[in-house]
Amino acid sequence: MTVHHDKMAYGRIAALREDAPEERLAAMAQALSAEHPQNKDERQEETLREYDKMTAGELYNPSDEELVAMRTRVRKLFKEYNDTTEDDKERRQELLHEMFGSHGTFIYCEPPVRFDYGKNTHVGDCFFSNFNLVVLDCAPVNIGKQCFIGPNVSIVTPVHPLLACDRNMRPAPDGTKFDYEYAKPITIGDNVWLASNVTVCGGVTIGHDTVIGAGSVVTRNIPANVFAAGNPCRVIRPITEKDKMKLPNE
Repeated sequence: MTVHHDKMAYGRIAALREDAPEERLAAMAQALSAEHPQNKDERQEETLREYDKMTAGELYNPSDEELVAMRTRVRKLFKEYNDTTEDDKERRQELLHEMFGSHGTFIYCEPPVRFDYGKNTHVGDCFFSNFNLVVLDCAPVNIGKQCFIGPNVSIVTPVHPLLACDRNMRPAPDGTKFDYEYAKPITIGDNVWLASNVTVCGGVTIGHDTVIGAGSVVTRNIPANVFAAGNPCRVIRPITEKDKMKLPNE
């Protein structure tokens, strides 16, 4: 089957060779080669990085050297951030910009903060987190605009296997030990408030304009425009115009 396709492909080039510019022929040949790679192993080699497995939700080895280097980098950044004072506003902003994978305008985190990687966390405009935010962003964490995060909130994407035989440490080729884990992404919509001591687990999506009550453990998707609370977190009621407060100067 592959030989048949290759003959057709190069036949198409040969037919055009006399009346097509050399640049065009080269571009066509490159495109056709991309359609029919010669070596399957070469195609797969780039996807075998532990980082790629991790962000794709596959089992991966967190002791991989590249992953350890990434975690070490962000730990140095958040340690410096956590040691800053109120007089270091500019440096705090610089460090936040280095830690987050992407961010909007007007972002602020009360120290201390902690990330696994930082680069996998993306926040929108007007993001605020109170003391002790923990984000284990092994999988992507996407947070919308105008989100408020209360104190002691944990956003955790990694998951360990349930069976002990799959979860337990095992020997590595270099004589050390490692374990397998995987991660599930988290998406938090616009205008969401996570009150104090909330835990958001991997694989969860929280809809726009939703409030999660204090102490909740969010293990499943929560729809938009509701108040939800509990362990496990569940919808208590919708948020309506009856909840509107009279603000000053309105």
